[in-house]
Amino acid sequence: MDGNGRWASSRGLPRTAGHTAGEENLADVVRAAVRRDIGWLTVFGFSTENWVRPRAEVRHILGLHERLFGRIAELNENNVRIRWIGRPFDGPDARTPRFVQRAIRKAIVDTAHNTGMVLTVAFDYGSRFEIMEAARRARNSNEPLTVSSMSRYVHDPLLPPVDVMIRTSGEIRVSNFLLWQAVGAAIHFTDTPWPEFSAEELDRAISLVGRQ
Repeated sequence: MDGNGRWASSRGLPRTAGHTAGEENLADVVRAAVRRDIGWLTVFGFSTENWVRPRAEVRHILGLHERLFGRIAELNENNVRIRWIGRPFDGPDARTPRFVQRAIRKAIVDTAHNTGMVLTVAFDYGSRFEIMEAARRARNSNEPLTVSSMSRYVHDPLLPPVDVMIRTSGEIRVSNFLLWQAVGAAIHFTDTPWPEFSAEELDRAISLVGRQ
């Protein structure tokens, strides 16, 4: 969900205002995805590399994620189930604050009964870490390193392969996001910054599925 800071700067606003607008737009995109009967939507909320951002910006983003995971009534109204992927909270490298951990756990429990779209939020997530951790766990279980064994040890083995990856705000590159799951995925590149990403833009991305 790139371009929040640049969107804000182009309007003479602080970067934090862009992140707030991006969080609000995510709610709109989730509703649009539900209307289109999308089964799984996975968003890159905060990467393992984002901790180096200015402290005030990080604090603001953390607060927004607490609010995102706190939208329980709205998620239940739309029959959306929350999942999370990222560095394990009890791992030696984990940095997710306890108040965000609590919000994540509560959202997972409070939406577990829903049967509609699965919204997976990647927080304190890095695909390289995920792949390395999957390899370590497979090795420790004395299993041979195969595609099947690795797939059992990624953060969420239930997460299906990616159909289409969306890159906003003119970013024409892949990132440290779902590298294992995105093999063969179509990629929708758009100059639109995330706060302006619309249902129509979502439709253009969806239209790529099956064209390869």
